[in-house]
Amino acid sequence: MPFAFVPNAAPIPASERAARIADPGFGRVFTDHMATIRWSDDKGWHEPTITARTTLTVDPATAVLHYAQEIFEGLKAYRHDDGGIALFRPDANAQRFRDSARRMAMPELPDDLFIGSIEALVKADADWIPSIDGGSLYLRPFMIASEVFLGVKPAAEYLYMVLASSAGSYWKGGVRPISLWVSHDYTRAAPGGTGAAKCGGNYATSLVAQSEAMRRGCDQVVFLDATERRWIEELGGMNIFFVFDDGSIQTPPLTGTILPGITRASILQLARDAGLSVREELYSIDQWREDAASGRLTESFACGTAAVVTPIASVAGPDYGFTIGSGGTGQTTQRFLDQLGAIQRGRAPDPYGWLHPIV
Repeated sequence: MPFAFVPNAAPIPASERAARIADPGFGRVFTDHMATIRWSDDKGWHEPTITARTTLTVDPATAVLHYAQEIFEGLKAYRHDDGGIALFRPDANAQRFRDSARRMAMPELPDDLFIGSIEALVKADADWIPSIDGGSLYLRPFMIASEVFLGVKPAAEYLYMVLASSAGSYWKGGVRPISLWVSHDYTRAAPGGTGAAKCGGNYATSLVAQSEAMRRGCDQVVFLDATERRWIEELGGMNIFFVFDDGSIQTPPLTGTILPGITRASILQLARDAGLSVREELYSIDQWREDAASGRLTESFACGTAAVVTPIASVAGPDYGFTIGSGGTGQTTQRFLDQLGAIQRGRAPDPYGWLHPIV
């Protein structure tokens, strides 16, 4: 299904665009265009278009505003040293988008439309990719229930869109070790819930705990399981790994309450191929504290599309606190950060076929 292209009649002037992307930070600088596709019971997927980025006008009774039928994804386009542009594992994002849609009783967007919408948008707005160190174009595909109806049922109409945002480092000042607050009062997801889906509600429910973390002087919150309040699950928006003194690594298993991160899966592949012992097993907060104190645990890091790999320096709870290793960036953490970055930017071989060239 080809995308119609309706160019922005008033694009940002080149000089102003250059100023905006010189130091874009994350999530605040947007490009000239966006992708849209509509779905309805009678027409299915239709009207694929690249058009000027603009505001939405929605009826107050639009279903998403009342029943939160909404899902999203996040991935990046990287400009390589030879001038080419590539996406990183968009097929995995397409699959997860379908999985999220199924869980939220929404129509599943075919992979070719998902990837095609991103390709078309990146081609239209390639000049928005920052040339700064660590620069990329962050892509945000999302879908909302657009039917105007007040009733608790799956909507009969949906709007799929993709936004593009010029991005620098996720963390102000670049990658740095962060501090975590362990939430014992709030949980992110429960068995049978939406923890494995990338839906906005999961993030909305994490915000009160994230606010608590910041009040406590921490950068991010990490959640425990909802049943026993014992097992470490994930951060508000990132998966987590543990590195031990024998060189092995461990991460919580995907049991339905944790988002199946694409960066997480990539790190597991890299670790196994490097001959490291890899475990996807439960790990408790008590074990974390004890292993950090004994020195058995040498590193912890978080990972996700936006920040890629982030070292964890310290952890605090209501009546405890501990430092991980030296409190700096460990060798294994740095290794994965460098290795992933080199593949994403075309500076290292890609034996897995993770890169998806666009131009």
